[in-house]
Amino acid sequence: MFEGQPKGLYALALANTGERFGYYTMLAIFTLFLQAKFGFTAGEASNIYGGFLAAVYFIPLLGGILADRFGYGKMVTMGIVVMFFGYLLLAVPMENDVAKIAMFTALGLISFGTGLFKGNLQVMVGNLYDAPQYKAKRDTAFSIFYMAINIGALFAPTAATEVTNWVLGKANFTYNPQIPSLAHQYLDKAITPEGEATLNSLMQAQNYSGDLASFSTAYIDKLSEAYNYGFGVACISLIVSMLIYVCFRKTFKHADYNSKQAAAANVHEEELTPKQTKDRVVALMLVFAVVIFFWMSFHQNGLTMTFFARDYTVTEVSGIDRLGFNVWNLALLIVGVYAGFSLFQSKTGRGKTISGIVLLAALVVLGISYSTMDPTLPILPQIFQQFNPFFVVALTPVSLAVFGSLAKKGKEPSAPRKIGIGMLIAAVGFVILALGSFGLPTPAAVESGAAGATDYLVSPDWLISTYLVLTFAELCLSPMGISFVSKVAPPKYKGAMMGMWFVATAIGNYLTSVIGHLWGNMELWMVWGVLIVCCLLSALFIFSIMKRLEKVTNEA
Repeated sequence: MFEGQPKGLYALALANTGERFGYYTMLAIFTLFLQAKFGFTAGEASNIYGGFLAAVYFIPLLGGILADRFGYGKMVTMGIVVMFFGYLLLAVPMENDVAKIAMFTALGLISFGTGLFKGNLQVMVGNLYDAPQYKAKRDTAFSIFYMAINIGALFAPTAATEVTNWVLGKANFTYNPQIPSLAHQYLDKAITPEGEATLNSLMQAQNYSGDLASFSTAYIDKLSEAYNYGFGVACISLIVSMLIYVCFRKTFKHADYNSKQAAAANVHEEELTPKQTKDRVVALMLVFAVVIFFWMSFHQNGLTMTFFARDYTVTEVSGIDRLGFNVWNLALLIVGVYAGFSLFQSKTGRGKTISGIVLLAALVVLGISYSTMDPTLPILPQIFQQFNPFFVVALTPVSLAVFGSLAKKGKEPSAPRKIGIGMLIAAVGFVILALGSFGLPTPAAVESGAAGATDYLVSPDWLISTYLVLTFAELCLSPMGISFVSKVAPPKYKGAMMGMWFVATAIGNYLTSVIGHLWGNMELWMVWGVLIVCCLLSALFIFSIMKRLEKVTNEA
């Protein structure tokens, strides 16, 4: 998996890890911040969330066009700087009117900076594998690169959670998911008698001695401040990302070339006929049309799936479930998985011995950690977002082993076929969540307090299982899609085509808000059913054009 890869891959991957850690720390609490700070409804928060994600993934098209003209490295450096100032604006606590202006300005800076950074960094990764000795390792390289992204994402929810608990704890508060919405309703004089009674009992549980008005204001202010501190974590991560990028630039400097600079870099690019160029661009566009609906479904993790975690999932766990809600336990599990693979794949006795010792040590430490944990563990809604990156990192070697074994037999699916399989698997993921949602009250009933006691709260295993299945889908689709674009894109349009991949992602991200608007009076299982249908129709479409896509892939 890691053998024979150029050093530049690891430098670029680690630079992206730092940036993604900050981004996903911000994203883990973003919709929660919108509703806690400003009292936005689910629909309003969905519009902002979807619009922001759309901008984050649309602007790489502009970033790619600029890089095709001015160079990839320059755009990446500029992107990090612009993003830093965006996160800095979010990190500073401000009053409501000023805070809204600062927030939208920050979102603009973050999306523009990400547009300059993200796609162009990935093009440089692809350029490393234009060299003949590395061509065969391209798919594996993008899987490793994607795994590095998710290492950053793995620790992000924990960082956001720890900061939230720390700030609330200083004010003698603890997190409760019901308080922000009820507090805003009380201050806006829109609360029902049932809601006021619930808020009063929650205030007493927080041991607050004032009245409901002062409690509502104080809690909203402190929770919003906690989220500001969480955004500050992103600023620090970008500084680390920049240091990695600058200090290890010599390992990938030779890959920092666009089509105009290829001759100067002594790189020979294939020459395509107009028909070949057209065929490749059309094939890419067809794939982009399919992945729109994957991202529309997948990025519900920061929207409706976070709402589900907040409003429908138990607030504390016990037993074996506690393991998954400690990120260091998850890190030990990852070490154990990789040590296990190394144990079976090592070609020397010394290698097997070292791998066996590491595996045993990871299991022993994990056992000690489990035995010393509190009987029950409180959980915050954003913490669920650590499961997807955990599964990505843990399952990447499994994915590579499976596809590697199929490749040796000449049966490995093509990149387009893997994308189609991923869409089918994504549908299965939402079937699980739909099954777990039968019989639950509607979101509107929960928000108004009409749902009554919280005895309807479900096991976290429904969400965790959904994240597991969606990760299998993601591993079939996302790294393979990026590799497909890197391989098939005409040389003159590499930056623009990688940008178009992100445009497709942007459209899907914006469409997440459609599902957010269904979050109200509609039954929950029907909300997830919409996503199931979208995934199945997308899979049907890509399999219907598979021969055309595979023809272009084989010719590239």
